[in-house]
Amino acid sequence: MAQKINEALEHIATAEKCLKTGFLKWKPDYDSAASEYAKAAVAFKNAKQFDQAKDAYLREAESHQNNRAFFHAAKAYEQAGMMLKEMQRLPEAVHLIEKASMMFIESGTPDTAAMALDRAGKLIENVNLKKAVDLYQQAASVFENEERLRQSAELLGKVSRLLVRARRLDEAATSLLKEKNMYKEVENYPTCFKKTIAQVLVHLHRNDYVAADKCVRESYSIPGFNGSEDATALEQLLEGFDQQDQDQVSAICNSPLFKYMDNDYAKLSLSLRVPGGGTKKKSPESQQEAGESAQNATGTANEEDDEYSSGLC
Repeated sequence: MAQKINEALEHIATAEKCLKTGFLKWKPDYDSAASEYAKAAVAFKNAKQFDQAKDAYLREAESHQNNRAFFHAAKAYEQAGMMLKEMQRLPEAVHLIEKASMMFIESGTPDTAAMALDRAGKLIENVNLKKAVDLYQQAASVFENEERLRQSAELLGKVSRLLVRARRLDEAATSLLKEKNMYKEVENYPTCFKKTIAQVLVHLHRNDYVAADKCVRESYSIPGFNGSEDATALEQLLEGFDQQDQDQVSAICNSPLFKYMDNDYAKLSLSLRVPGGGTKKKSPESQQEAGESAQNATGTANEEDDEYSSGLC
């Protein structure tokens, strides 16, 4: 470890010499300095000196910026962020990776910027869900601007799930619709079916039966949806919900089609409750039959009363 640290310090000293100017050297050698700082950073990292490695990467980034090598500067900022991640300083790490992503865009590599934002989202997801949502949305927008809809839809999928987890259901409904439309545009129809199920669950948890029903009706325009098991299950779910039949709703929500969805949606299905306490509504015919049965039962009871009205023999 001591050998690696000494090696790193030697590279730092060499880098500083590269930056010095004099009578015969009017301009700092930023390129050579950046190379030396990068070597120092790797040596510090191998010695588990993550704070010093971070500083070396930041110096490398600054040298690249002074040399207008923005792509390499962005890579150095991203590496500095990863050193902060090793030290569990996640908000600072994310800040540097965001800075790197903006520099990637500036250098003309938006795909790399989107991937950096995706990595930042993964870092912060368990610490700051709101920030993770923002990072994934930024990454999705970058991919969308580059007309890479499949990658954008995948990132929006992360956004939708996190919004559901945070119970921000109105926003989740909007995100799911955009995600589904992207999958429709790239003709990934089976995934559209699954997104329709997720939409319906979100709308029903929002107590918006009309929106859930509309969502299913509109999905019949998607090739293959009509006659699919997804469509059948959703029709039965909406029927059970409308009839306040908790048994039917629970049976559908406990089916493999719902149980084996992404975990956040599976939880929505298992916690779905119909309004009115789950008492099944009776159809007019059933109510009439029930009334006739009650009347017949009353008549029979009256006849039995009459039979014993004169007392026992």
